[in-house]
Amino acid sequence: MGPVFCLLSAVGFGLMAVFAKLAYADGASVDGLLVVRFGLAGLVLLVIGAATGALRRLERRTVLTGLAMGGLGYALQAGLYLAAVSRVDASQVALVFCVYPVLVMVAAIAIGRERSSARRLAALVLALAGIVLVLGGAAGGGFDPVGAALSFGSALVYCVYILVGDRVVTDIPPLPLAAFICVGAFISCLAASLLVGGGPDLDLGRAAWGWLSALALVSTVGAILLFFAGMARVGPTPAALLSIIEPVVTVGAAAIVFGEALAAGQAFGGLLVLSAVAVVQWPVRQQGLELEPASA
Repeated sequence: MGPVFCLLSAVGFGLMAVFAKLAYADGASVDGLLVVRFGLAGLVLLVIGAATGALRRLERRTVLTGLAMGGLGYALQAGLYLAAVSRVDASQVALVFCVYPVLVMVAAIAIGRERSSARRLAALVLALAGIVLVLGGAAGGGFDPVGAALSFGSALVYCVYILVGDRVVTDIPPLPLAAFICVGAFISCLAASLLVGGGPDLDLGRAAWGWLSALALVSTVGAILLFFAGMARVGPTPAALLSIIEPVVTVGAAAIVFGEALAAGQAFGGLLVLSAVAVVQWPVRQQGLELEPASA
Protein backbone atom coordinates (compact mmCIF):
# COMPACT_ATOMS: atom_id res chain seq x y z
CA MET A 1 0.00 0.00 0.00
CA GLY A 2 3.00 2.32 0.37
CA PRO A 3 3.17 3.33 -3.31
CA VAL A 4 -0.60 3.84 -3.36
CA PHE A 5 -0.41 6.17 -0.36
CA CYS A 6 2.38 8.17 -2.01
CA LEU A 7 0.44 8.48 -5.27
CA LEU A 8 -2.72 9.56 -3.44
CA SER A 9 -0.66 12.12 -1.55
CA ALA A 10 0.66 13.51 -4.84
CA VAL A 11 -2.90 13.71 -6.16
CA GLY A 12 -3.95 15.68 -3.07
CA PHE A 13 -1.06 18.13 -3.40
CA GLY A 14 -1.63 18.35 -7.16
CA LEU A 15 -5.25 19.43 -6.69
CA MET A 16 -4.29 22.31 -4.40
CA ALA A 17 -3.87 24.88 -7.16
CA VAL A 18 -7.22 23.88 -8.67
CA PHE A 19 -9.03 24.18 -5.33
CA ALA A 20 -7.38 27.58 -4.84
CA LYS A 21 -8.48 28.90 -8.24
CA LEU A 22 -12.04 27.71 -7.59
CA ALA A 23 -12.01 29.45 -4.21
CA TYR A 24 -10.72 32.67 -5.80
CA ALA A 25 -13.50 32.49 -8.38
CA ASP A 26 -16.05 32.35 -5.55
CA GLY A 27 -14.67 35.41 -3.79
CA ALA A 28 -11.84 34.16 -1.56
CA SER A 29 -8.70 36.27 -1.19
CA VAL A 30 -5.11 35.03 -1.00
CA ASP A 31 -4.73 35.94 2.68
CA GLY A 32 -8.11 34.46 3.57
CA LEU A 33 -7.22 31.25 1.78
CA LEU A 34 -3.89 30.97 3.62
CA VAL A 35 -5.42 31.67 7.04
CA VAL A 36 -8.21 29.13 6.59
CA ARG A 37 -5.94 26.51 5.04
CA PHE A 38 -3.35 26.53 7.79
CA GLY A 39 -5.77 27.23 10.63
CA LEU A 40 -8.07 24.34 9.76
CA ALA A 41 -5.22 21.98 8.85
CA GLY A 42 -3.31 22.79 12.04
CA LEU A 43 -6.40 22.21 14.16
CA VAL A 44 -7.19 18.86 12.53
CA LEU A 45 -3.58 17.66 12.80
CA LEU A 46 -3.44 18.66 16.47
CA VAL A 47 -6.67 16.74 17.15
CA ILE A 48 -5.31 13.67 15.34
CA GLY A 49 -2.03 13.97 17.21
CA ALA A 50 -3.81 14.21 20.56
CA ALA A 51 -6.10 11.28 19.74
CA THR A 52 -3.19 9.03 18.72
CA GLY A 53 -0.91 10.07 21.56
CA ALA A 54 1.60 11.67 19.20
CA LEU A 55 1.59 14.92 21.21
CA ARG A 56 2.49 13.30 24.51
CA ARG A 57 5.79 14.23 26.15
CA LEU A 58 6.84 16.43 23.26
CA GLU A 59 10.17 18.17 23.61
CA ARG A 60 10.13 21.94 23.57
CA ARG A 61 12.50 21.79 20.58
CA THR A 62 9.88 19.95 18.52
CA VAL A 63 7.24 22.60 19.15
CA LEU A 64 9.55 25.56 18.54
CA THR A 65 11.08 23.98 15.42
CA GLY A 66 7.68 23.32 13.89
CA LEU A 67 6.39 26.81 14.69
CA ALA A 68 9.53 28.45 13.27
CA MET A 69 9.56 26.35 10.09
CA GLY A 70 5.89 27.07 9.49
CA GLY A 71 5.94 30.74 10.41
CA LEU A 72 9.15 31.68 8.63
CA GLY A 73 9.44 29.28 5.71
CA TYR A 74 6.30 27.38 4.83
CA ALA A 75 4.00 30.40 5.14
CA LEU A 76 6.15 32.41 2.71
CA GLN A 77 6.47 29.54 0.24
CA ALA A 78 2.74 28.83 0.27
CA GLY A 79 1.91 32.53 0.07
CA LEU A 80 4.05 32.98 -3.04
CA TYR A 81 2.66 29.82 -4.65
CA LEU A 82 -0.99 30.66 -4.04
CA ALA A 83 -0.47 34.29 -5.03
CA ALA A 84 0.96 33.02 -8.32
CA VAL A 85 -2.09 30.79 -8.80
CA SER A 86 -4.30 33.88 -8.42
CA ARG A 87 -2.53 35.50 -11.41
CA VAL A 88 -1.59 32.77 -13.92
CA ASP A 89 -2.68 29.31 -15.00
CA ALA A 90 -2.43 26.61 -12.36
CA SER A 91 -0.57 24.35 -14.78
CA GLN A 92 2.12 26.97 -15.40
CA VAL A 93 2.64 27.53 -11.67
CA ALA A 94 2.91 23.80 -10.98
CA LEU A 95 5.45 23.20 -13.75
CA VAL A 96 7.66 26.10 -12.68
CA PHE A 97 7.45 25.19 -9.00
CA CYS A 98 8.34 21.53 -9.51
CA VAL A 99 11.89 22.56 -10.46
CA TYR A 100 12.63 22.92 -6.72
CA PRO A 101 14.46 19.54 -6.41
CA VAL A 102 16.96 20.73 -9.01
CA LEU A 103 17.41 23.99 -7.07
CA VAL A 104 18.06 21.95 -3.93
CA MET A 105 20.68 19.94 -5.80
CA VAL A 106 22.44 23.07 -7.09
CA ALA A 107 22.40 24.71 -3.67
CA ALA A 108 23.62 21.56 -1.91
CA ILE A 109 26.55 21.32 -4.33
CA ALA A 110 27.33 25.04 -3.94
CA ILE A 111 27.56 24.80 -0.13
CA GLY A 112 29.52 21.56 -0.22
CA ARG A 113 26.88 19.19 1.10
CA GLU A 114 26.77 17.15 -2.12
CA ARG A 115 29.13 16.48 -5.01
CA SER A 116 28.64 17.50 -8.60
CA SER A 117 28.32 14.91 -11.36
CA ALA A 118 27.55 14.67 -15.05
CA ARG A 119 24.11 13.33 -14.21
CA ARG A 120 23.30 16.36 -12.09
CA LEU A 121 24.67 18.77 -14.67
CA ALA A 122 22.40 17.13 -17.25
CA ALA A 123 19.44 17.52 -14.88
CA LEU A 124 20.21 21.22 -14.47
CA VAL A 125 20.36 21.75 -18.23
CA LEU A 126 17.07 19.87 -18.72
CA ALA A 127 15.36 21.89 -15.99
CA LEU A 128 16.53 25.26 -17.30
CA ALA A 129 15.50 24.37 -20.85
CA GLY A 130 12.12 23.22 -19.59
CA ILE A 131 11.49 26.41 -17.62
CA VAL A 132 12.39 28.52 -20.67
CA LEU A 133 9.92 26.58 -22.80
CA VAL A 134 7.13 26.71 -20.20
CA LEU A 135 7.47 30.46 -19.69
CA GLY A 136 8.21 31.13 -23.34
CA GLY A 137 4.96 29.44 -24.31
CA ALA A 138 3.12 31.54 -21.77
CA ALA A 139 4.65 34.69 -23.24
CA GLY A 140 2.78 34.03 -26.43
CA GLY A 141 -0.55 34.11 -24.65
CA GLY A 142 -0.45 36.95 -22.17
CA PHE A 143 2.73 36.48 -20.15
CA ASP A 144 2.53 37.69 -16.55
CA PRO A 145 6.08 38.37 -15.28
CA VAL A 146 4.84 38.86 -11.71
CA GLY A 147 3.07 35.49 -11.73
CA ALA A 148 6.17 33.81 -13.16
CA ALA A 149 8.38 35.48 -10.54
CA LEU A 150 6.02 34.40 -7.74
CA SER A 151 6.08 30.80 -9.01
CA PHE A 152 9.86 30.67 -9.17
CA GLY A 153 10.18 32.54 -5.87
CA SER A 154 8.04 29.88 -4.24
CA ALA A 155 10.40 27.19 -5.53
CA LEU A 156 13.42 29.13 -4.25
CA VAL A 157 11.93 29.54 -0.78
CA TYR A 158 11.02 25.86 -0.66
CA CYS A 159 14.61 25.02 -1.63
CA VAL A 160 15.90 26.96 1.39
CA TYR A 161 13.17 25.43 3.55
CA ILE A 162 14.35 21.92 2.66
CA LEU A 163 18.04 22.69 3.15
CA VAL A 164 17.40 24.17 6.58
CA GLY A 165 14.85 21.55 7.56
CA ASP A 166 17.23 18.74 6.61
CA ARG A 167 19.51 19.91 9.42
CA VAL A 168 16.98 20.70 12.16
CA VAL A 169 14.26 18.01 11.98
CA THR A 170 16.44 14.97 12.71
CA ASP A 171 14.54 12.48 14.88
CA ILE A 172 11.49 14.77 15.25
CA PRO A 173 8.21 12.81 14.92
CA PRO A 174 6.54 13.75 11.61
CA LEU A 175 2.93 14.17 12.78
CA PRO A 176 3.62 16.69 15.59
CA LEU A 177 6.09 18.48 13.34
CA ALA A 178 3.52 18.82 10.56
CA ALA A 179 0.89 20.02 13.05
CA PHE A 180 3.09 22.75 14.49
CA ILE A 181 4.35 23.77 11.04
CA CYS A 182 0.73 24.42 10.05
CA VAL A 183 0.06 26.26 13.33
CA GLY A 184 3.17 28.40 12.82
CA ALA A 185 2.13 29.18 9.25
CA PHE A 186 -1.38 30.09 10.46
CA ILE A 187 -0.01 32.52 13.04
CA SER A 188 2.32 34.12 10.50
CA CYS A 189 -0.33 34.43 7.77
CA LEU A 190 -2.93 35.83 10.19
CA ALA A 191 -0.47 38.39 11.55
CA ALA A 192 0.52 39.48 8.04
CA SER A 193 -3.12 39.80 7.01
CA LEU A 194 -3.94 41.89 10.09
CA LEU A 195 -0.95 44.19 9.57
CA VAL A 196 -1.39 44.71 5.83
CA GLY A 197 -5.14 44.66 5.28
CA GLY A 198 -6.83 44.65 8.67
CA GLY A 199 -7.49 40.92 8.59
CA PRO A 200 -8.80 38.38 6.07
CA ASP A 201 -12.26 38.71 4.60
CA LEU A 202 -13.99 35.48 5.60
CA ASP A 203 -17.53 36.61 4.77
CA LEU A 204 -17.78 34.06 1.99
CA GLY A 205 -20.46 31.92 0.45
CA ARG A 206 -20.92 28.20 0.95
CA ALA A 207 -19.12 27.32 -2.29
CA ALA A 208 -15.99 29.27 -1.35
CA TRP A 209 -15.90 27.65 2.10
CA GLY A 210 -16.26 24.27 0.45
CA TRP A 211 -13.19 24.85 -1.73
CA LEU A 212 -11.22 26.26 1.21
CA SER A 213 -12.11 23.20 3.28
CA ALA A 214 -11.04 20.91 0.44
CA LEU A 215 -7.74 22.78 0.22
CA ALA A 216 -7.13 22.33 3.96
CA LEU A 217 -8.39 18.77 4.39
CA VAL A 218 -7.57 17.10 1.06
CA SER A 219 -4.51 19.02 -0.15
CA THR A 220 -2.93 19.62 3.25
CA VAL A 221 -4.00 17.20 6.01
CA GLY A 222 -4.79 14.22 3.79
CA ALA A 223 -1.81 14.76 1.48
CA ILE A 224 0.64 15.13 4.38
CA LEU A 225 -0.62 12.10 6.31
CA LEU A 226 -0.71 9.92 3.18
CA PHE A 227 2.84 10.92 2.29
CA PHE A 228 4.14 10.08 5.76
CA ALA A 229 2.28 6.75 5.69
CA GLY A 230 3.65 5.93 2.25
CA MET A 231 7.19 6.99 3.07
CA ALA A 232 7.18 4.80 6.19
CA ARG A 233 6.46 1.79 3.95
CA VAL A 234 8.62 2.44 0.88
CA GLY A 235 11.34 4.83 2.08
CA PRO A 236 12.02 8.51 1.29
CA THR A 237 13.58 8.19 -2.17
CA PRO A 238 10.81 6.05 -3.75
CA ALA A 239 8.25 8.30 -2.07
CA ALA A 240 9.89 11.38 -3.61
CA LEU A 241 9.98 9.72 -7.04
CA LEU A 242 6.31 8.81 -6.86
CA SER A 243 5.52 12.43 -5.94
CA ILE A 244 6.70 13.50 -9.40
CA ILE A 245 3.15 12.98 -10.66
CA GLU A 246 1.97 16.00 -8.63
CA PRO A 247 2.39 18.59 -11.43
CA VAL A 248 0.91 16.11 -13.91
CA VAL A 249 -2.20 15.96 -11.72
CA THR A 250 -2.34 19.76 -11.58
CA VAL A 251 -2.02 20.12 -15.35
CA GLY A 252 -4.63 17.43 -16.02
CA ALA A 253 -7.12 18.75 -13.46
CA ALA A 254 -6.67 22.33 -14.67
CA ALA A 255 -7.35 21.20 -18.24
CA ILE A 256 -10.56 19.43 -17.16
CA VAL A 257 -11.89 22.10 -14.79
CA PHE A 258 -10.71 25.35 -16.41
CA GLY A 259 -9.95 24.29 -19.96
CA GLU A 260 -6.30 25.29 -19.53
CA ALA A 261 -4.26 23.96 -22.42
CA LEU A 262 -0.50 23.88 -22.71
CA ALA A 263 1.04 24.81 -26.03
CA ALA A 264 3.20 22.11 -27.58
CA GLY A 265 6.36 23.90 -26.48
CA GLN A 266 5.08 24.26 -22.92
CA ALA A 267 4.12 20.60 -22.76
CA PHE A 268 7.58 19.60 -23.94
CA GLY A 269 9.12 22.01 -21.43
CA GLY A 270 7.07 20.46 -18.65
CA LEU A 271 8.27 17.01 -19.73
CA LEU A 272 11.88 18.24 -19.56
CA VAL A 273 11.34 19.59 -16.04
CA LEU A 274 9.80 16.31 -14.87
CA SER A 275 12.67 14.41 -16.47
CA ALA A 276 15.17 16.60 -14.62
CA VAL A 277 13.40 15.96 -11.32
CA ALA A 278 13.45 12.21 -11.98
CA VAL A 279 17.18 12.34 -12.79
CA VAL A 280 17.94 14.26 -9.59
CA GLN A 281 15.91 12.01 -7.31
CA TRP A 282 16.77 8.65 -8.83
CA PRO A 283 18.33 6.51 -6.05
CA VAL A 284 22.03 6.46 -6.90
CA ARG A 285 23.74 8.18 -3.99
CA GLN A 286 24.04 6.46 -0.63
CA GLN A 287 23.79 9.59 1.47
CA GLY A 288 22.74 13.21 1.17
CA LEU A 289 19.55 15.18 1.18
CA GLU A 290 16.22 13.42 0.92
CA LEU A 291 13.85 15.71 -0.92
CA GLU A 292 10.46 16.37 0.55
CA PRO A 293 7.22 16.35 -1.44
CA ALA A 294 6.07 19.55 -3.22
CA SER A 295 3.76 20.41 -0.42
CA ALA A 296 2.98 23.99 -1.41
